[in-house]
Amino acid sequence: MAEALRVGIAGLGTVGASVARLLATKASELTRQCGRDLVVTAVSARSRGRDRGVDLSGAQWFDDPVEMAKSAPIDVFVGLIGGDEGPARAGVKAALEASRHVVTANKALLAKHGVSLAEVAEKRGVLLNYEAAVAGGIPVIKTMREALAGNSVTRVFGILNGTCNYILTRMEAEGLSFDACLKDAQRLGYAEADPTFDIEGHDTAHKLSILSSLAFGHRIAADDIYLEGISNITQADIRAAGELGYRIKLLGVAQRTDSGVEQRVHPTMVPTASVIAQVHGVTNAVAIETDILGELLLSGPGAGGNATASAVIGDIADIAKSRPGFQHGPVFGRPAKELAPYKKALMRAHAGGYFIRFTVHDRIGVFAAIAKRMADNEISLESIVQHAGGTADATQKTVILVTHETTEAAVRKAVDGVTKDGHLVDKPQVIRIERAG
Repeated sequence: MAEALRVGIAGLGTVGASVARLLATKASELTRQCGRDLVVTAVSARSRGRDRGVDLSGAQWFDDPVEMAKSAPIDVFVGLIGGDEGPARAGVKAALEASRHVVTANKALLAKHGVSLAEVAEKRGVLLNYEAAVAGGIPVIKTMREALAGNSVTRVFGILNGTCNYILTRMEAEGLSFDACLKDAQRLGYAEADPTFDIEGHDTAHKLSILSSLAFGHRIAADDIYLEGISNITQADIRAAGELGYRIKLLGVAQRTDSGVEQRVHPTMVPTASVIAQVHGVTNAVAIETDILGELLLSGPGAGGNATASAVIGDIADIAKSRPGFQHGPVFGRPAKELAPYKKALMRAHAGGYFIRFTVHDRIGVFAAIAKRMADNEISLESIVQHAGGTADATQKTVILVTHETTEAAVRKAVDGVTKDGHLVDKPQVIRIERAG
């Protein structure tokens, strides 16, 4: 049997502690699968005295993760510290420069520094594995990096944030407001005390930028993504979507177009009969469309200690199975130095069009004025419906439009025109309708 693989874990929070526990409780099974023992020989965390449910007395303790990365008796540095700077970045970089393999679950770090870290890993001939950084326990990174050889990806999209999916699921199932669902998600531990990173789409954007780089071979561009969150979704939108045969999901979408790569994160209406519309609660799902395979949908737990730890351990096991002298594949599917600059595509026409909801003053001419603004911008309407009982105020009405395929620019111009006409009581709501598998 080969020598034991020595593992150092930086960060012993929920995920780090789960990794340590699973490596201990699954030791025999992992040894059989990998052909060698996987042993935690070093750890680093802020508190030594905290009970983490696992015996770490045999591991060397380091207060400084960078020092552990440089000098600990380890073969693999497991970076589970949050943030894209500070010790999170310094520890991973130091480990790679010391020619140690790295496993990380830090999507923010990869979204900001992934390409430069990949360059170091490839120069040193070591692995940088990050399955746990995107979609928790779903093996989407390995699928895109290894299993789709020969396929050209045309689009990748999915539900990449369990907090948002949980909130939208509860809003539909129980008729609750966004605020009520958010408070419950915080109580259950699905949302942070400050939920902005999740509910405004930033977490999804970081994950999407990594998937997009893998899919299309460009440098990661997390700061160049069209971004909308779910905080403005109301029960009126949820009910209208259901009546029209749709369900609202927060999707991250990246697709190749004639003008470049389009990356966007926003609430989306998907047909209730589609597979992705059936993904509920904290579950994540990723769809990959290719020229050979067609559409592949991966779904499963997207967050939580065990789900994320499972992906981390899978990455460690892959390293354990590799052998000295083996030429490792590139971190992002092609050599980091060959990744193309990101070319942002124009927001183009969206198949399925748009859902537009206006709350207007109930007076003569409003309906006709809205229809004219759409016609002036060459927007073809699939339907336009007035709901007299759409609001509690008898002097107001709700007008709901569903467009045929059109452009982002045309919709925004038409909506701005309706707003300037002075007919609106509240901000208009615009939600894209997406074809989905």
